[in-house]
Amino acid sequence: MTVHPDRPAGPPPPPPPPSGGGHGDPRERLAAVRQEVAKAVVGQDAAVSGLLVALLCGGHVLMEGVPGTAKTLLVRTLAASLSVETRRVQFTPDLMPGDITGSMVIDAHASGQGELSFREGPVFTNLLLADEINRTPPKTQSALLEAMEEGQVSADGVTRRLPTPFLVAATQNPVEFDGTYPLPEAQLDRFLLKVVLPIPERDAELEILTRHAGGFDPRDVAGAGVRPVADADDIAAGRRAVAGVQVSSEVAAYIVDIARATRVSPSLSLGVSPRGATALLRAARAWAWLGGRDFVTPDDVKALAHATLVHRLGLRPEAELEGVDVAQVLASAVGSVPVPR
Repeated sequence: MTVHPDRPAGPPPPPPPPSGGGHGDPRERLAAVRQEVAKAVVGQDAAVSGLLVALLCGGHVLMEGVPGTAKTLLVRTLAASLSVETRRVQFTPDLMPGDITGSMVIDAHASGQGELSFREGPVFTNLLLADEINRTPPKTQSALLEAMEEGQVSADGVTRRLPTPFLVAATQNPVEFDGTYPLPEAQLDRFLLKVVLPIPERDAELEILTRHAGGFDPRDVAGAGVRPVADADDIAAGRRAVAGVQVSSEVAAYIVDIARATRVSPSLSLGVSPRGATALLRAARAWAWLGGRDFVTPDDVKALAHATLVHRLGLRPEAELEGVDVAQVLASAVGSVPVPR
């Protein structure tokens, strides 16, 4: 697979919100997360933007990047700056569904009697890093579907709610496919956003080396000065505020027309579904709120269109043979839709 360094990595940082919010204002506190993450992670602003948008929408993020682009460090640092719990699962071919969601086990007592009880899996956390999710078979990949869609796990006839907030940040390697299992369309559709973590620019990479030369330890984010500046209550307050962001009929029609433009593209076998259009609406509302507005503009929609829709599209085989890039097809579809004024 060809890596396209000029491909949009994800949503850029939103414009700063207007000043004037009081102490404890959730928008200002969540905006401060960027500065905390930047203490440990250099040059991945798009991924930070995507994770914040997903948290505010109750969605999940698929992160694509070659090894060594700070995917694990980013999630750990975000969790530390938000004062929430994070866990990491390394996906492998022998990983079983119960290794993720949890399973029934026998607890032995001193009397020698044992009883079945549920042992929670790593999915019972706030931020779950599903590392190299495409290295495990579809059966195990699908173990996350209920958790991602419903925020719960069902085992032994009992439904157990997951903590709030709950976000899956799954990673996959874009250049190595031996021994991998591509995510099925149903699984991809559950991710609100797909963001690409690129190799940093020269200045950013020099900054990374300078930090390491100065003693930075990526396993110790607290030692880098990262501190919690927001918490689960701020995320909950932000979600309530995002739900009140207004979407005009013209902007809603703009989103629908973008989705429909992908469905008639001759290069695509699979266009954006109504679920994808709804995801773009949700993401644009969060983006607008982070930017300090209570209404969505067409620019908000365009800023999030690539990250929200690109992984929901399927190229026709003949287009793949011709070297057509799905990101280019999406950009052409978005560009063909008149922007409302």
